[in-house]
This record gives sequence, C-alpha cells and structure tokens, in this order.
Amino acid sequence: METLETKQPAPTFFERNAIIIKLMMVGFISLLLLIPSVMIQNLVIERSESRDHAVNDIYSKWGQTQTLAGPILNVPYRTLTKDANGKEEITLDYLHFLPERLDVKGNIDPSIRYYGIYEAILYNGKLNFSGNFTSPDLNGLKVVPESISWKDAFITIGISDLRGIKESVLVNLNDKAYTVNPGIERGGVFDSGLSIPFPLEGAQLLSGVKFGFSINLNGSSKLSFWPLGKETNIQLNSPWTTPSFSGAFLPESREVSEKGFSAKWKVLELNRNFPQKWTGDLYSFANADEDTDATSLAIDTREHKTKNAVIDNYSFGVDLLMPVDFYQKVYRSAKYALMFIGLTFTAFFFIELVNKKRIHPVQYILVGFALVIFYTLLLSFTEHLSFGIAYSIASAATILLITWFSGTVLKSKGLSILMGSLLSALYLFLYILLQMEDYSLLIGSIGLFVILGLVMFISRKVDWYDFRKTEVQVN
Repeated sequence: METLETKQPAPTFFERNAIIIKLMMVGFISLLLLIPSVMIQNLVIERSESRDHAVNDIYSKWGQTQTLAGPILNVPYRTLTKDANGKEEITLDYLHFLPERLDVKGNIDPSIRYYGIYEAILYNGKLNFSGNFTSPDLNGLKVVPESISWKDAFITIGISDLRGIKESVLVNLNDKAYTVNPGIERGGVFDSGLSIPFPLEGAQLLSGVKFGFSINLNGSSKLSFWPLGKETNIQLNSPWTTPSFSGAFLPESREVSEKGFSAKWKVLELNRNFPQKWTGDLYSFANADEDTDATSLAIDTREHKTKNAVIDNYSFGVDLLMPVDFYQKVYRSAKYALMFIGLTFTAFFFIELVNKKRIHPVQYILVGFALVIFYTLLLSFTEHLSFGIAYSIASAATILLITWFSGTVLKSKGLSILMGSLLSALYLFLYILLQMEDYSLLIGSIGLFVILGLVMFISRKVDWYDFRKTEVQVN
C-alpha cells in the first residue's frame, strides 16, 4: 500500500519577512508620533511666550530692567566748518569727561508679583553714588580753549527707565545740592536719564568736582552698570538667593547663601576699550548695527558718528533669577519623546517576538499617544505645582495607564509588571537628566549605552532568519 506524503505549504512572502515588516511598521508609527511630540514642544514655547507677555506687562507698570551710568561731565564748544559750497559756518559740539573715581553702594530689595498663574521678579534698589571729576584736561583733544563754553557745562546721569524713580534726586556737587532735570539734552550722551546744569568756572576748573547722590529706583529682574570711572567700585547686597552675575565683568568677591548675596566689582580704565575723555560722539554707547529698544542708553545718532567702541559691551551687573524655569525643563523633557517611544516600542516588540504575543499596530499607537500625553500632563501640572511634584504625578499616571493596558493586551501579569518597571526606570532616568544639566550628556550617553547592551543581551538567542524557532521566554 502506498502512503501519500503531505507537503507543508511554502511560507509566503509576508511570513518569510514578518520580522522586517513588523520593524518597519513600528518604526513608521514611532516617526508618525513625532508629529504630536513636536506640537507639544510648540505648545511649551507658546505657553512660555504667554508667560513672558504677562511678566512684561507687570514690568511696564513697575519698571523695566535698569541700567545706570554716569555721571558724565559735558561741555559744549564751537567748531568752524565749511559746507559743500565752501561757506564757513559755526557748529556746536561737546567735550565729555568721565569721573576719576566712581563708587556705588546699594541694597536690592526683591519681591515677586503675580499675573494670573505667572510670576514676575521685581526689586527696589536704594543706591548711593559718590566720586569725583579731576580738573578737565584738554591735552589730546585738539580743541581750541577759547572755543569752549565752560559756563554752559552740564552733568548727565543715565537711567534706562525713568518710570522706576521713586523719590526726588538731589545731586551734591562740591558740597552744594542741585536739583536734577528729567531728560537729556543734545550732547548729553545718554538717550534716557537726568541732567544738571553746572557752570564750570574759577576754582572748579582747577580743583575738579566732587559729587554724591542717592537714587531710589524700581526695576525688574536685572540691574546693570557701566564702568565709567577711571576706577569703578560697585558693591551690592540683597536677600535674593539665586543671583546670576552677568555682563563683561564678574565680581571680585561674592558671597551667596540662604540669607541672600553680596558682591563687589572693581573695574579699571585699563579693563575697557574707551578713554576718560573724548570729543563729539567719537565713542558710541550702543551698537548702531543692531536694533535697540526704547530703554537703551544710546548716544544720540548723527550721520557722522564713528563707531570706535561700543561702551554698552562693557556693562555688568546681576540678574535676579527664578529658582526654576519649569518651561525650559518641560521643553527639554519633550525632546526625549522619540527615545521614550522607541525604547517602549522596542520592549513591546521583543515581548511580541520571544513570547509569541501578537500586538496590533493600533495598540502600539495607543501606547505611543499615552507616552506623548505625558508631556501635556507635565506642562499643565507644572504651571500650578513644583516641577518635582508635577513630574511625579504625570509619570505615575502614564506608567499606571500603560502597565494596566499591557496586562490586558498581553494577558500576562508578569509582562505587565515588566513593562511598568521598564517605564519607571526610563522616567527616573529622564528626571535625573533634567536635574543634572551640567552632566546630562555624560549620564545620557552612559544610560543609552547600558540600554543598548541590555537589548543586545536579550536578543542574543533570537533567530532573526526564522523567529518561529526562537525559544527564549521572558515571562
């Protein structure tokens, strides 16, 4: 009797390439989920801009960031020039003399104001200025002494936002009190500030001028100074605990503690690229090639300005920073969305591969959306809670949701616990990266290397040519 042999049907194209097709499908879904993750990054930027608009609205009513400069002694003089037709005409220009010594001592009293859910840092500064001008020296200025109008001299003080001044300012010049005028007349160097007519004559031309004045000033977020003295000494104290010392010069000494900060700067004439005296607008106080806002202390613009130096590049001071900029942290965390999606999908793929569990593409998509929605939860919670608490709530909710979903899809308690543990490790890893900004690259590189090693270890016995022969069991 003849026995008939039954032949197994040849595997179809899809069966032979099932792994490749599945990988391509998972990769396509991962890339597709980048669209909502980018939308979330744009949402973070939009919310951050809304915060900035709200904060700037508070600043505009209290006082913007303040830059203080001066005093500067300005003296008009006449020059004889010829126009295009050769006709002689007399024009008026100005000599500018900077202080021999400039000392500033002040206390900054910060406060936080709210606009809805947004916070703005404001401060009130009480600043005492003192110093002296030496006798005006005309050497090197190429000015005819007879053309100088000493009786029309005046002193200017630069203040970027005059709305912040809270009390009248009296300037003591050679032991005599003078009332200041608001605004800067032509030739006074600054665009915004105060001016004092101060005729120079007799002993003042020989002995120089001593000055002293106090300013009670409101401002926001930042306080800066220009080093206009031949020797400039600045000393600031404040109870604010998170300062950032910015600008061209760092403090010579500083102390930051839980009680606040104190800082001292010392800047010499030799540390900057402009002299103690000049004529006209030889040295500019702002970069004419860049846009400047309404509060910048710029020299008045004229067509013959020569940009030999930009004095504003030498400003320095202190920023009062918020302890945590949570929008920046949320934005940084959203950049890791692809890594989270990729690693989670990889875990599901290996479970599907080595445990013969079938996971539908729709289920991959649902898990991916859960991972993406984590960032919107984080953003919304962080606007009302501290970042650590918001991160804990958002990550815990996401982990529990995906763990529960994994249990219903995979029909295995062990595999669902495995997925929950994996996600917990990933979110802990991300939190560490966000907290340790200086070492984030190092920790991230080591972490990804370890994850790659684990993937290689788990997949070492997978028969990639015929995954149906694979006998590795994870549960």
